Amino acid sequence: MSRMTISAFLSKAKQSLSQSLKSKGEHPASFVIGNESADLDSITCALVYVYIHSSTPEARKAEKCMIPVSNIPSSELRLRPELTALLKHAGLKPTDLVTLDDLGKIQDVLPPNTTDWTLVDHNVLQGTLGEHYSDRIVGVIDHHDDEGKVSKDAKPRIIEKTGSCNSHVVNYCRESWDSISSMASTTGAAHGQGDGALDDAAYTSTWDAQVATLALGSILIDTINMEAEHKVTDHDRKAVKYLEAKINASAKLGPKYDRNAFFAEISDAKSDLSDVNLEEILRKDYKQWDDGGLALGISSVVQPIEYLLTNKLDSLANFVPALLNYAKGRKLDLFAVMTAHNASDTFERQLLLLTVEEGKAVEVAEKFANENSKELQLEESDVEIDGSKAVWMKTWEQKDLAASRKKVAPLLREAMK
Repeated sequence: MSRMTISAFLSKAKQSLSQSLKSKGEHPASFVIGNESADLDSITCALVYVYIHSSTPEARKAEKCMIPVSNIPSSELRLRPELTALLKHAGLKPTDLVTLDDLGKIQDVLPPNTTDWTLVDHNVLQGTLGEHYSDRIVGVIDHHDDEGKVSKDAKPRIIEKTGSCNSHVVNYCRESWDSISSMASTTGAAHGQGDGALDDAAYTSTWDAQVATLALGSILIDTINMEAEHKVTDHDRKAVKYLEAKINASAKLGPKYDRNAFFAEISDAKSDLSDVNLEEILRKDYKQWDDGGLALGISSVVQPIEYLLTNKLDSLANFVPALLNYAKGRKLDLFAVMTAHNASDTFERQLLLLTVEEGKAVEVAEKFANENSKELQLEESDVEIDGSKAVWMKTWEQKDLAASRKKVAPLLREAMK
């Protein structure tokens, strides 16, 4: 297996997956999977990690093809216009990705001992996959709180705060990436590509640049163009410097690259919710946890609550019932909506928290509010919401702008315990 474009690689990965499923495990499968919210960072972490490691001489000689999994059904990809915008820079389309639909009922086909799993952008495998394959996790790269579920012997085992998980992936893969890039003259990369005027280095430098844009786009989105001081770490700075060098080394992509324009393109696509309804907005970037006998769900939204009220409802009175219907459909006890958005060039956050029923959930919500309002700098919002249908509901302007879901979720979960 010679080195190839990421588009060709994904085609081969799908073939490899199909072969493993058809053989019912006679052909072992190695998976790299992002978290269940399947945001830009999560999806591209898996793509970059797998492409680099599957392109090494050792992997190519062994014909070992890892499979990057986007942890959502294929129908959910359309809810992520920023993904479509970013993928095109690497010559990809959403249909090129491996999704849960491609896995099907994998648990009925592949015995756990015929698989291994590496987690990126999370450190607990959730849902049906977690029920069947948690014991087969061999590696993890993440930037959330360590929940202690992955063995200390996992390799890699990188769980450390950073603005974007892609930064950890890139820095970890750097030695392997440099190695495969330096072998351009011996890979035969240009052979059969239909343009004898280009040598192997020209091809592979462009392929490297395409993959670099996937990681870089995600890092810039997560760190707000590397300007969010409360998010950016040295891991991010190191990765961005490396990735931009990869892009600038490409005679094809380098001259066109402009960081601010690139960020603006992806950011504008992410903020465009014009083609999705309220329920789709809530599930676009959604995570769920179970703790203390209660279920918590949190939706992250890139527009303010006022936008949802004004643009996504026939009547303002339908807002809270819509939230409750969403929560009940997922059998939640507590449901939160966190917004992060720019208002007049100022970054702002809001937090809405409600309970579905009376009882312990209300106690947890009040405990969370009482114990964390000062730390999160929560100020009661003046957004007018008809909360009469909610058992308990609070809406705050969150002045601690550094506190994303990565911080708020553990605080809520601690109150649940």
